[in-house]
Parts: sequence; structure tokens; C-alpha cells
Amino acid sequence: MKIFWKNYRQTIILLASIIIGAIFGLIYKEQTKVVKPLGDIFINLMFVIIIPLVFLTISTSISKMKSPKRLGKIMGSTIFVIIITSIIAVLVGIASTYFIKLVEPKDTEAIKSSFAEESSEEESEKSSEEEKTILDRTVEAITVTDFSGLFSRQNLLAVMIFSILFGIAMRMAGESAKPFERVLISANEVVMKVLQLITYYAPIGLGCYFAVLVGTFGESIAIGYVKTFVIYLAVAVAFYIVIYTLYAFIAGGKKGIKVFWRNIIDPTVTSIATCSSAACIPGNTEASRKMGVSDDIAETVIPLGTSFHKDGSIIGTVFKIMFLVCLFGTNIASPSGIAQIIIVGLLATLLVSAVPIGGGTISEMMIITMLGYPVAALPILTIIATIIDSPATMLNVTGNTASSMLVGRMVDGKDFLGHLQKTS
Repeated sequence: MKIFWKNYRQTIILLASIIIGAIFGLIYKEQTKVVKPLGDIFINLMFVIIIPLVFLTISTSISKMKSPKRLGKIMGSTIFVIIITSIIAVLVGIASTYFIKLVEPKDTEAIKSSFAEESSEEESEKSSEEEKTILDRTVEAITVTDFSGLFSRQNLLAVMIFSILFGIAMRMAGESAKPFERVLISANEVVMKVLQLITYYAPIGLGCYFAVLVGTFGESIAIGYVKTFVIYLAVAVAFYIVIYTLYAFIAGGKKGIKVFWRNIIDPTVTSIATCSSAACIPGNTEASRKMGVSDDIAETVIPLGTSFHKDGSIIGTVFKIMFLVCLFGTNIASPSGIAQIIIVGLLATLLVSAVPIGGGTISEMMIITMLGYPVAALPILTIIATIIDSPATMLNVTGNTASSMLVGRMVDGKDFLGHLQKTS
């Protein structure tokens, strides 16, 4: 029991605080807003620490790499794993919804005409502008117009790219950069201690946050949305258990599975409670280390995966597409129809979901415009995004941890298995 308590103390405390928060939310409903500031304190503290944490961990981990070849190998392996696992996610999404009608409207023709009337005036104005907007926002996702913009979590992807360039530049500078590198490494240690202090407040913050979430969540949702949520939740749980166990097995065999499930619970609980992949970066990185993943791989894969690797969002994108397909009576029963869903599902998630603020809306606009649906249908997808946010974030977060194990196996090979042996 002592060993069990030592290993799962934080998890048990967090789960207990969230369950208590949920009970209060069910009982007091809207009145739980009185404790919202207590939950906001924790979330805000996590967001404040994200930018220095991402910059310091990525730049110092790259500067400490023994050879530039290792950086290239890590990045190449990360991109490969992201692409393969994303394709698996989109195929699972299609298989889960292809034979099920997420929504069954009585008159699809009336729906089409209704949306056509609402959107006719806007279509001509936005069609050419939207293409430019998507390209512009892609540029905005990877760059900022001023150095001060790097201090905002709204530009997390730009911060990561700058951190990579900064780390490479320190390596290029050689011995002359060593004093500065030591300063950054020291700063990184301090930031980690600040993070430790924040986690002491986590049970209170997460409990209050979850109480407000449950207390204010609307109960009057249409049958189609309820059906979508229930099916998505079932798919998410199955994907979480089956697919990530498979990834852990591929990475490290039976020992990989054991180590993965021993350390994945904390990131899972945090992801469900916060609904923020960015807020889970610190815990996710630490979990990867405990799974035998080396520091430089964990500190590269997790932040990059937070922006680019989103299994839950990709499956959710497919659910959004299939909801519209059912709503408007679109025929997709052909290889070209399936191929279109796969392409749109991947592009609408991987290309623009890296935009921290507004990325979801841009993704939904890509779905609508690429599949030819009226712009007035945007609120439909927004509602779906809201109700599946928690399980989607769970898959986004835990998928990064599983992927870090795959990258660790590809890059370190037998060394990774050796680390795995020690941790198990």
C-alpha cells in the first residue's frame, strides 16, 4: 500500500478533487461560478509558465545534443510518427461513423434551402477572402511580426520554431555560447521548481475548475449532438486503451505497455480537467521521461506534438464532417468520397490546428469551404467542438506521450530499451 500510495498519490488526490468538483457542479449548477476564480488561478499560472518552459526546454535540449545528426534524426522520426499516427486516427474516425447516422433530419432538402438562403449573401464576399485568410493565418502560426509576440502563448508554434532556431544557433556558436547555455540551463531548473510549486495548488484549482464546468454545461442538447458525444466518447476510450497500448507495445514490448500505463494516468487526468493540451506539456514531458524516453527527445516531441499531433482533434474533425454529411444528405459512398474525407480531415487538423487562438474556427471553415457546405453551417461544427473537447484533449495529450516512446525507440534503439528496463 505504501508503494501504491507513493506512485499514485498525486493521481488519487487529483481524481478526488475532480470528483468532488463534479458533485458540487451537479448539486449547485450555476452557483458554482462563485469558485471560478480559484480555478482560473491555476489555469492562468499554467499558461504563464508555458512560454519560458517551452523556450528553455527546447533550446537547451538542442544545444546539449551531442551531434547535429541527432537533432535531424529526432525531427525526422517525429514527423514520420506524426504522419503515420494521424492517418491511423483519421481512418478510425471514418470507420466509427461511416455506417452510423450521427443526425437524422426529417427533411434534408428543407435544410439545404434554409442554409442556402442564410449564406447566399456571404458566399460571394468570403470565398476569395477565405483562401487568403487561411494562407495568412498559416504564416501567422509560424512567425510573429515583433519579438515581443514571442512572449505570448497565442503564438506557441512560433515560440517553438524560434526555440529550435535558437538552440541550433547556440550549437553553431560552439564554445563561445557555453556561458550563455549554462545560464539557460540554470533558468530551466528554476522554471521547473516554479512548476512544482504550481502543482501543489493543482487539487484546489482543478476541483474548482471542474465544478464550474459541470455546473454551467447546458443540458438542452439536440439528440444528434447527444448521439455524437456518446459515440465519440466510446471511440475515444477504445482508441485510448487499444491504440496507445499497441503503440507502447511496438515501442517496448510488454515492458513498454507496463511503463506506459504506470505513468499515463496523471497526464490523462490533467487533460480531462483542463481541456488544454498546452497546460499538459510539463506533466506530459515528465511522464515521457519516466517511460524511458531521453530528455532531448521528450523535450522536443511533446511541445511539437502539442501543436501538430492531435489524434483526438483529427477524429473529431471526421465526426464534424460526417455530421454535415448526414445533415445535408451528401453521398460519400465512393472511393473518391472517402479519399476527400481523409484529405480534408488531415489538412483541416494538421495545417491549422497549430494556431492556438482561433485555430478551431479556421479548421471548421476549411471543412466547410473544401467540402462545399454553406458558411452558415459553422455554428453546427462549433457546438460539436465544444461537446467533444474534453475527450479530444485527452487523446491529443496522451497520443503525444505514446508517440514519444515510438520516437525514442526509433532514435535510441537498444538504448531506449535499456532505459525502459531500468524504469520498469
